[in-house]
Amino acid sequence: QVRLLESGGGLVQSGGSLRLSCQASGFNSDYWIMAWFRQAPGKEREGGSCISSRDSTYYAQSVEGRFTISRDRAKNAVILQMNNLKPEDTARYYCATDFEESTCNTALMTYSYRLDYWGKGTLVTVSS
Repeated sequence: QVRLLESGGGLVQSGGSLRLSCQASGFNSDYWIMAWFRQAPGKEREGGSCISSRDSTYYAQSVEGRFTISRDRAKNAVILQMNNLKPEDTARYYCATDFEESTCNTALMTYSYRLDYWGKGTLVTVSS
């Protein structure tokens, strides 16, 4: 059974850092596209970071230069390192994957319904 479990969220001050982890089970995440989305209260879900099956990465403009997505192959996990956090980064962060999609691009990050498997999310709160 495919499962994704996010962790690492919390409360941090503006300018601080957090490291989110998405623990995969039921499949080897090394071979599949993995993405991070977020949803702030009252707002639509938005795509942030993605790593393709070939390990190419994609970042939304809002997080580029501050967030880094990577694989922890030893732990079958995907990491989102978030630096220089801003209050507008406050959201629940979700990890997602799919076994048919392979390329990270704007379309995939916009039409998140294309990804079949989702975790329950971890809450990130950035105080000003």
